[in-house]
Amino acid sequence: MKVTIVGAAGKVGAAAAFALQTGGVIRELALIDVMDQAALGEALDLRHGTALCAPLEVSAGDYDAAAGSDIVVVTAGLRRQPDESRLQLINRNVSLFRDIVARLSTTKLGADAILVVVANPVDILTRIALDAGWRPDKAIGTGTFLDTTRFRSLLAARLGCDARAVDAWILGEHGDSMVPVWSRATIGGVPLAAYPGFSEAVGQEVFAEVKGAGAEMIRLKNGAAYAIGLCVRDVVHAIARDAREPLPLSTLQQGACGVQGICLSLPTVVGRAGVCAVIEPRLAPEELSALQRSAAVLRETWTSIA
Repeated sequence: MKVTIVGAAGKVGAAAAFALQTGGVIRELALIDVMDQAALGEALDLRHGTALCAPLEVSAGDYDAAAGSDIVVVTAGLRRQPDESRLQLINRNVSLFRDIVARLSTTKLGADAILVVVANPVDILTRIALDAGWRPDKAIGTGTFLDTTRFRSLLAARLGCDARAVDAWILGEHGDSMVPVWSRATIGGVPLAAYPGFSEAVGQEVFAEVKGAGAEMIRLKNGAAYAIGLCVRDVVHAIARDAREPLPLSTLQQGACGVQGICLSLPTVVGRAGVCAVIEPRLAPEELSALQRSAAVLRETWTSIA
């Protein structure tokens, strides 16, 4: 399987490339970036490590390098500034993203190529990809996967347990209106509310940390990279392995939870065909209301640019 990363010289693109190399699933990786020499350097750096990983052919170049790709990952985008919401990025990132998908449309990608959108605001950009000609089952945004990963990791750190045992989701917008699903959260099968050390106050503190994590990463190190790189790896692996794995990803919604016509995150089954199904979760009434408010926020933003 061949994967192309557009924006590969940035922190997120480079972290995703490294995560994919160490994952050992894909066999060909192409790197594209407007900083072409930096992309060549990233490819060379990865190539130097191939003796310690599963076989991987790594290259860098212009958009022709994406020819034959099964998956194209777009991480290219302008970074969020301190105190700027992800949705405020729309005025600075939409034209860049439209140019990228236009260039991809002239490239001979694989017949059933899948687009994975990572750049922010990811929900809006994923919707733009559809207008640019990508089919709804072939355009996937990483959505709240990073938020969910942070949520699980920070809950585990606070409660002193293995993060892999935490099953807790954040849905909706990848941004300020994200929705934590407390009613279905468990640790090792135990309802979160019954887990030793958990309280509503602890939960709200952890969620506040999750909501502020992006801004904190910008303050501390000019943006996140490693965790989202691992999220990209897991999405790509789910596709490559035809895992049919439900993940919190942003796709075009067509009625689940009363949401239609926009992209936001719900449990999404992904496999080699792309989006296989969207699972409508059982939410508490207040969670459903919050999800629909999140949809309204995104719809208002989409209407303003459509």
